[in-house]
Amino acid sequence: MSEPILATRDLVVRFKTGRRFLTAVDHVSLEVGRKETFGLVGESGSGKTTFGLTVVRAHAPDDGQILFDGTDLAPLSERALRPFRTQMQMIFQDPFASLDPHMKVGSIIGEPLKIHKLVPKTGVKERVTELLEAVGLPGDAAGRYPSQFSGGQRQRISIARALAVQPELLIADEPVSALDVSIQAQVIQLLHDVKEEFGLTTIIIAHDLALVYQVTDRIAVMYLGQIVELGPTGEVVFNPQHPYTASLLSATPVPDPAVERNRERIVLRGDPPSALRPPSGCRFHTRCPIARPVCAETQPLLGEVSEGHAVACHFAGEMGPVLVEFPRAVES
Repeated sequence: MSEPILATRDLVVRFKTGRRFLTAVDHVSLEVGRKETFGLVGESGSGKTTFGLTVVRAHAPDDGQILFDGTDLAPLSERALRPFRTQMQMIFQDPFASLDPHMKVGSIIGEPLKIHKLVPKTGVKERVTELLEAVGLPGDAAGRYPSQFSGGQRQRISIARALAVQPELLIADEPVSALDVSIQAQVIQLLHDVKEEFGLTTIIIAHDLALVYQVTDRIAVMYLGQIVELGPTGEVVFNPQHPYTASLLSATPVPDPAVERNRERIVLRGDPPSALRPPSGCRFHTRCPIARPVCAETQPLLGEVSEGHAVACHFAGEMGPVLVEFPRAVES
């Protein structure tokens, strides 16, 4: 991994629900290298979106550090955070909900340019046109409203808005899950292209391992607020060490119908437990097919099983490999 641009140290995020606290992110420590594409994967409720929102300080952490280029963002006030707002941007899951329906596209993209005084007022229109063309939209799109575009086009507008402030770090939260399958590949390719063109560091948050395989260098797998596996994309996908990672891979369809019909599936027991009452020991043990008494008693620590590949499991690797076929769709 290259020099880290982002690092979290024991990051904790809690939400009060009635008289209790829900721990959405539980002592997560990660490093993301400069110009790396990093994937954060997990099912709904795992805490991955909360992690992304906290990194860009849309949420304030309850404990831990968020080190961006060596500066800890966790204790900073809103005023002190303002210079960092241009350096970190987020693309949200629903491209329609994230765009103001009462503003024209030119105003949506141009607003951050004006707020942060990145270009002279006379140059805003020209810069907006450049950004629209960079994401594959015509310059005259600036004069229309978000409702006049398809889902894929709206996501391109969201990407253009994020690029407007020339960020170093781009976090994409489920960037294609709300889009038709036919245009998902186009948006994935676009994210890859703008990452290369603008020299970005990118974090892709998703529940779909097949998606993150297309574009990422490394993957972290998250379960109930904790990282359970972390490593190079190829290692995690083709040599999963944690039973939860293996189950996610097993749930991903193989494109060959004959292979899909005959391959063995890993079916987990029950639903994920509530984050209000997480299980003792390993949080996955209530659903794990290889759980033993020690799993309910002692929480496993994240430790390396090979260079750069870490897992939090007492019986790492016992599930064995999972048959997957993830062709690379992104063109370099």
